[in-house]
Amino acid sequence: MKKLSSRSLIRAGLALVLTAASTWAAAQTTTFTATYRGGSSSLCGSSYRISGAEPSASGRFPVYVHIGGTGESYTSNWANAAVQAAAAKGFVAASIEYDNGSFGTCSTIGSRARCIFNPNNSNSAIAKLCARAKADCSKGIVTGGLSQGSIISVLSKNYDSRIRASMGQGTGTAYSVYSLSSCMSDGRHTQPGNRLRIINGQQDLFVGGTVASAGASGQRVTGAVCASGTQNCLQANGSGWYVVRDSQVRDGYADHCFMGYGSSDPTNQCGGAQVDANYQYGTEPWALGPTIDWLKSFVTP
Repeated sequence: MKKLSSRSLIRAGLALVLTAASTWAAAQTTTFTATYRGGSSSLCGSSYRISGAEPSASGRFPVYVHIGGTGESYTSNWANAAVQAAAAKGFVAASIEYDNGSFGTCSTIGSRARCIFNPNNSNSAIAKLCARAKADCSKGIVTGGLSQGSIISVLSKNYDSRIRASMGQGTGTAYSVYSLSSCMSDGRHTQPGNRLRIINGQQDLFVGGTVASAGASGQRVTGAVCASGTQNCLQANGSGWYVVRDSQVRDGYADHCFMGYGSSDPTNQCGGAQVDANYQYGTEPWALGPTIDWLKSFVTP
C-alpha cells in the first residue's frame, strides 16, 4: 500500500472539509426562483429572473441581494456561492438578473438599480423578495455585487431606505470611458461610507492595476482615508476598503474577478469561472464568509 505524504494528507483533509461545508450549507437551505420587471429606463418594462435560497428552518429573516457584473450570468458559480453563503448565515438571499449586456453612465446604471430596488413598485425585484413568506425586510436589507453589480449595490440605498449596508467588489468611480464620480464618489450616493465595504484586487485593471490605485478607488467611494499602498483600510465597524494581494488567491493573480479560478490564462481579468477556495472558505476580510458576517452585523437576526 502506497504511503501518503504529509502534503497529500493535508490536501485530502482540506477536500473533506470543503465538501462537508458545501453539503452542510445545501442541507440547511432551500432554493427558489422568481421573476420581476426591470430594464435600463424608468419604465422597467422587461421581465428578468431571480435565483435565490433561504434557510430551511422556520422563521422570518433579513434579505441579502446580490448583483453580478457586466456579462455575468445571475446563476454563475460566483453568484451562487454568495447566495448560498448568505442563506446559510440566515438571510433570504437572491441573485438578480438584469440588463447587464453593456456598461453605462450613472444615469443608465442608476435606472437599472431603481428597477431592482424600488420598494413602491410591486414588480421590482426587492418587492418580490420582501413579499416572500420567510422574508422580513423590516429586519434589514443588505447588498453585494461585482463590477457593474457593485455600482448597483452601492446605489441601492438611493432607492430603498431599508438597505443598511452594501459591499462592492471591483468597485471604482471610473471604468474605461465611463466616469461615475457624480454618483459613486463618497457623498454622492445615499449609502454612507461607514456602511460600505469595497474590495478590489491588486491587479484589477479596471481600477488601476496596482495596490495603490485599487486602494485609491476604494477611498474615493467610501471616504475612508489611509496611506497610499495600504492593503487594509477597514474601520472599527468593518467598513472601508481592502485590497486583495496576488499571494492571497490560488492563481496568484488578484484581478477584477479575484474570486474566480480556473482560467488557463491567469492574466485574463475574469477568465476563471470556478470559485477560488480562499475566497469561498477563507477567514480574511476579503473572503466571502467574513464579508457576509460584516453585512449581517447591520441587520436584526
